[in-house]
Amino acid sequence: GVHIRRHGAVLILRFARPEKKNAITGPMYDALAEALEGASDDPGVGAYVFLGSPGTFSAGNDIADLVRMASEGALGEPVLRFLRALATSRRPLLAGVDGLAVGVGATLLLHCDYVLATPETRLRTPFSALGLVPEAASSLLAPRVMGYVRAFELLVMGHDLDCQGAMSAGLVNRIVPAAELESAIL
Repeated sequence: GVHIRRHGAVLILRFARPEKKNAITGPMYDALAEALEGASDDPGVGAYVFLGSPGTFSAGNDIADLVRMASEGALGEPVLRFLRALATSRRPLLAGVDGLAVGVGATLLLHCDYVLATPETRLRTPFSALGLVPEAASSLLAPRVMGYVRAFELLVMGHDLDCQGAMSAGLVNRIVPAAELESAIL
């Protein structure tokens, strides 16, 4: 699931499904959207921080859950609700990334104002390999953040970005040791 807690003025949104590499399900999207929407009118919340588990930020969408939603005729409303809440956030969005960030786990970073990564961080967007189109406005945001050539490599070619590549592309602000990630982002 998702663990949500306050740390002073920071609302921490933690992917907490390590047995599935923090793959995001519909209920997880709903929980994230609810947290973002609920805190948007709370003057005590000054920022949001996305975190994962040690070694894995997020494997992206839980494909089995997406297939289930599609077979039931759902349009992915939990996903769209989260993306709307993300895009309309009036508070800074931060992320502390350790390890793998796949699909929406990587494209989420395009919406963040400040991102810390560990040396083990690796971003991957296997959209073409899966026969999917890039999500979360990434085809608009990635070229703006990292330039067309790098965005094409990441989103269309599916080339991985390590922490140094993500930093030079403008997706990561700073690289910190894994043991210091949470204290540095909070």
